[in-house]
Amino acid sequence: MSAPSPSVFPGVSVSPAASVSPGAPASPGGSPASAVSVAAGTPAGPNVADLLEFVRRTARDADLIASLPLDPEGRTWVRLDGPGGSEAWLIGWPPGSGTGWHDHAESIGAFTTASGTLREHSLAARLPTDGWKTLELSEGVDRSRQLPAGQGRAFGQHHVHEVLNESDDEHAVSVHAYYPPLPRIRRFSRTGAVLRLEQTERPEDWQ
Repeated sequence: MSAPSPSVFPGVSVSPAASVSPGAPASPGGSPASAVSVAAGTPAGPNVADLLEFVRRTARDADLIASLPLDPEGRTWVRLDGPGGSEAWLIGWPPGSGTGWHDHAESIGAFTTASGTLREHSLAARLPTDGWKTLELSEGVDRSRQLPAGQGRAFGQHHVHEVLNESDDEHAVSVHAYYPPLPRIRRFSRTGAVLRLEQTERPEDWQ
């Protein structure tokens, strides 16, 4: 498969050891979620503001949050009815758990912490869609934010991040929504500035 043209991915040079610079942000990593200006979603589907409003409203449903079974050994999740045909999840995070680095393909999304505190590390750069295995990240692409209960964020297509519960003794619970429903998730490993594509998951892998 041939590598994507740099003109399609501004600021990204693709090679066997490609580099990614912050020239093509996937979303305004340093901005509050309410400032996300992605006009994504079809006319019949929700946009990022709709998804963010949904996850915030759902996170305030104390009975729903309390109903989620929590497991000290791993994450737990329950599928929810998202707005406008979106995919939504209620997720429990035991202390020390996390997602690892991943993206959401062409889906936009939002999530809010309902209880506990989560940490999000993200990249303010858009990765090439296909045709690479290893990328070297340039300086300045890393973003990090802490999201205590009641705090959330929205993001556009191809958003790359990892989400963690850094607490030593407290579970966290969060609400997530994506539109369109996730077509795939790419999972990455990272060593310093080097990001490596490890696997691609399809909906049948997590549903």
